[in-house]
Amino acid sequence: MSLAESIAETFSQGSAASKDAARDLFAQLRTELAAGRIRVAEPDSTSPTGWRVNVWVKQGILLGFRVGDVVDMGIGKGRWPFFDKDTLPLKSFGAANSVRLVPGGSSVRDGAYLGHGIICMPPMYINIGAYVDDGTLVDSHALVGSCAQIGKRVHLSAAAQIDGVIEPVGAMPVIVEDDVLVGGNCGVYEGAIVKRLAVLASGTIITASTPIYDLPNERIIKAEPGQPLVVPEGAVVVPGSRRVTVGAGREWGLSLATPVIVKYRDEKTDARTELERWIR
Repeated sequence: MSLAESIAETFSQGSAASKDAARDLFAQLRTELAAGRIRVAEPDSTSPTGWRVNVWVKQGILLGFRVGDVVDMGIGKGRWPFFDKDTLPLKSFGAANSVRLVPGGSSVRDGAYLGHGIICMPPMYINIGAYVDDGTLVDSHALVGSCAQIGKRVHLSAAAQIDGVIEPVGAMPVIVEDDVLVGGNCGVYEGAIVKRLAVLASGTIITASTPIYDLPNERIIKAEPGQPLVVPEGAVVVPGSRRVTVGAGREWGLSLATPVIVKYRDEKTDARTELERWIR
């Protein structure tokens, strides 16, 4: 059987699966993920969102968690203690990777793919199954969760949180396409897709259950049934609010946070984001 077929079969066996066989399959998968030859999700022009999920890859990652044994991964004979599954070591780097992993407490799990010219500012974290493409900057305190897919020349600003969505296995992970700017303290969750050239202003929160109010097009963007929420290409999104119109919330004058598209990317916006090149 192929690696995909073997993982799907082993995953379906649950606790009855051979632990040694599962560990071997996961080791193979981790190598392929780290090299970028296999991805959790990949572009698909036939899909309404432009992406499709490789369910078997998520199943394989979950196998790795299931069959690992907790071991001492500490440094310096206990002076810096860590304990984790032995199936989930840290990723190894060399100068040939052209990845700037700046000193200061960052971690990248093996099984994550980092492309050419990635900049990792401390402390940040990239989890297994993540795919971070060429020229992207992952700033301090940023998280790239398990299975998240990040495009080329993306800037994940300080404290940006990119959710992973490893379960359910059929769900789309969070995807941030090429040339997106994610501002500080932003959060992208629940399998949302941020299309290329979009800008998320600082503090913007994107979830599947929160609609986006598109002012230029006078529309409300919601996730279609069974589909992720999609931030349109080139959208400039800022934190906003909407009035509560029912119950006591209306009487009390409450409002709820919601993302708002105030414009679409133009030459002025591009001039500001061009400043990114100076720090690379």
